[in-house]
Amino acid sequence: EVQLQAFGGGLVQPGGSLRLSCAPSGFTFDDYTIGWFRQAPGKEREGVSQISWQGDRTYYAYSVKGRFTVSRDNAKNTVYLQMSSLKPEDTAVYYCARIGLKFRFYTNFSRRLYDYWGQGTLVTVSS
Repeated sequence: EVQLQAFGGGLVQPGGSLRLSCAPSGFTFDDYTIGWFRQAPGKEREGVSQISWQGDRTYYAYSVKGRFTVSRDNAKNTVYLQMSSLKPEDTAVYYCARIGLKFRFYTNFSRRLYDYWGQGTLVTVSS
């Protein structure tokens, strides 16, 4: 059974940092691009970042570029999202997801490209 679990969320002050992790299971992890998405209260889910199956390509939303860094450790079956210089508008539930096809990487965040979604983790940026 394919599963993805995002964790590491919490309360952080503006300007602070937080690292999220995503631990997929049930499939060959290093064959797939993994994406991070977020959904703020009252807003649609939006793409944040994604990383190719080998970790050699990344893509970021304009709103987080330069502040967030995505990485993966295929030996540990884990994807990370390092978030820095956090702003109140980064407050959201963050999700990781698996792209639907092996060995594919797209420079867009179309949700229809992703087939499995994990449980989210809440990030709250507030003083």
